[in-house]
Formats: sequence, C-alpha cells, structure tokens
Amino acid sequence: MIYSILTIIVCILLVLVILIQNSKGGGIQSQFGAATQIMGVKRGTEFIEKATWGLAITLIVLSVIMSPQGTGTTTSSDDAGSVTKRKAQTAVAVPQQQAAPPAQAPAPTGQAPAQGK
Repeated sequence: MIYSILTIIVCILLVLVILIQNSKGGGIQSQFGAATQIMGVKRGTEFIEKATWGLAITLIVLSVIMSPQGTGTTTSSDDAGSVTKRKAQTAVAVPQQQAAPPAQAPAPTGQAPAQGK
C-alpha cells in the first residue's frame, strides 16, 4: 500500500518536472528571470536534469518492488488455485445425476406422423 502511494507521488512529481523543462533546451531559466540570477543558468538546468533522472530511477525501482514475486506455473500444496479453479474441481467431484431422456409424445390419432424431407 505504501509503495502504491509513493509511486503515485513520484509519477506526479515526474510529470511536473518534465513539464517545467523546455524541449528546445531553454528550460526553467527562460521562464523565470530571477531564478537565473539566484541559481545561475547552468545550476538550474543541472538540478532539473538530476531531478528527472532521480524520479525516473525511483519509479523503476518502485515498479520492480511492487511486481508480483514468484509468479509461475508451480503451485504450493497450501494454494488450491483461483476461486474458479476450486469451483470447477468441486463440481467434478460431486457426481451429477443423469436425467432420463424425455419421452416422445405419441402422434395424435388419425394423423400420420410428420416426416422430414
């Protein structure tokens, strides 16, 4: 549960960091003049780039951690499988009664039985 929340937060931050960047290379410096004076042009770009890589790597690590472990074709003796599989096994184990075939009604008197052509 905690990993799911962290993944959502990382995704939102990654989207925001990517949207801050300029595809032409201008980046955050072209949008905020005061930021270039405080941090410097090179430092602002480096910070955004490092934040993007860090968030991307964090997202990959969280995805690997959250992936189901041990999914294979082998089942343990404790695990009977899915609910559908268990229902199918119990349905096979319970003998079903054979219903007698329905009796055909005799043809009405005075009429010949219909023949298929």
